[in-house]
Amino acid sequence: MDTQTAARAFHAAHLTVDTHCDTPLSLARRGYDIGARHGCRTLLGGDVDLPRMAEGGLDAAFFAVYVGQGPRTPDGYRQARQQATDTLDRLDAMFLAQAAACERALTPADAARIRRGGRRAIFLGMENGYPLGLDLTLLDEYHRRGIRYLTLCHALDNDLCAACTAVLDGAMIPRPGPDPGLAPFGAEVVARMNRLGMMVDVSHVSDRTVLDVLERSTAPVLASHSCARAVADHPRNLPDRQLRAIAAAGGVVQVTFVPEFLRPGPGSPEADRARGGLERRAAAAYADRAIGADPAADEAFEAEHRGLLARYPPVQATVADVADHIDHIVRVAGIAHVGIGSDFDGGGWLSDCRDASELPGLTAELLRRGYSEAELEKIWGGNLMRVFQAVLERAEQPGS
Repeated sequence: MDTQTAARAFHAAHLTVDTHCDTPLSLARRGYDIGARHGCRTLLGGDVDLPRMAEGGLDAAFFAVYVGQGPRTPDGYRQARQQATDTLDRLDAMFLAQAAACERALTPADAARIRRGGRRAIFLGMENGYPLGLDLTLLDEYHRRGIRYLTLCHALDNDLCAACTAVLDGAMIPRPGPDPGLAPFGAEVVARMNRLGMMVDVSHVSDRTVLDVLERSTAPVLASHSCARAVADHPRNLPDRQLRAIAAAGGVVQVTFVPEFLRPGPGSPEADRARGGLERRAAAAYADRAIGADPAADEAFEAEHRGLLARYPPVQATVADVADHIDHIVRVAGIAHVGIGSDFDGGGWLSDCRDASELPGLTAELLRRGYSEAELEKIWGGNLMRVFQAVLERAEQPGS
C-alpha cells in the first residue's frame, strides 16, 4: 500500500483532532455557509468547512474565538467582550443550522461519540484573554458557553501575561525590553481554569510566562499552535527548555502550519498592511451584504486577494517542514507530547496542504519517515485528548 493510500486509511480508522482553526472569522461574513464546500486559498471561502473536514478525514477541530488585543481600558474591555459574545452567538447559530453535520463537543468522550455518528466534533477555544478584562467571573461564563481552552494572550501583552511578540508598523516583531511573565491576574485565571477543567494554552505567551504557568498550574498545559525554536528561530516558537518542561508536566505541543513559524523569512510590513487592509474592507462589506448577493463585488475581492498573493508571495512551507518540527519535538520531549494545531484560517497554509481536505498529505509524510500507526494516533489527537482528560479529572467536581 502506498503512503497516500495508507494515510487515508489511517484517517478513516482513527479519531483525528486539530487544536487551532480560526474558522469563526469566516462565520462573521454574512452569507458564509460552512456546510458548503469552498475552494482553497480564497478570501471568502477560508481553509476549513465541514465538507473539506470530511474529505480530509479531520474528525474534530477546536474553533478559536479570536479577539485581537486592544486598549486595556473599560471601553476596550467592553468592545472585546462584545466581539467574543458575537462570535459565540454565531457559533451557536452554526451548531443549530448544521446539526446534521457537526455538534459542539465538550469532552474527549463527546468527540468519540460524534465521530461514531459520522459527524464533525467542534470544540471551542478562546484566543486571547483580553475579553476577560479584569473580571474573573467572565471565565465561568465562557466555560458555560463551551470554551475549553484559553490562549492567555495574543500578539501583545495584556492584563494576564506578557506576550512573546510586539507589533510595529503592522508587523509582528520579537518582544522588546524586559519579560514580566505571568501577571497577578493571570495567576488567578490559571487557578480558576484548573478548577473549571479548562486547558491553559501557552501559545503566543512570553518565555517567562510559559515557565510561570508551569509553576502554578495543577494540570498539564497545552500549546495549541506552536513550533520548535531550535528548528526555526522565531519568537512564537518554543525553545527546547520549554518543550522539556511542558512534557515533564504532562502537557502537549501542537505543531502549526504557519509558514513564518516553520521557515522564518524576511518580513514585509508592506505586505502585512496590504493584506490587513483587504481583510478589514471585506469584513466591513460582508457585515452589510451577504456573500453571493453581488457576484461582481465578490469576484473583485477575490481578484484582489489573488493579486496580493502574487505580488507578495508568502513564505513557502511544506508538510516536510511540519514533520521536521514534529521530529524535533519527539526527540526532545517524547512522542507523547506532540500534536497538530494547523492555524487554518489564521495564517496556517502549506504549499502541499492548502486546506483541511489535504491533511492526509502530512500523515503520508510521517509514514514515509517511519512513524507507526500507534505513534500517528498519538500525534493526531491521542496526546491532546490525554491532556484534556487529565485537566478534566483534576478539576473541581460539580457541587464541590
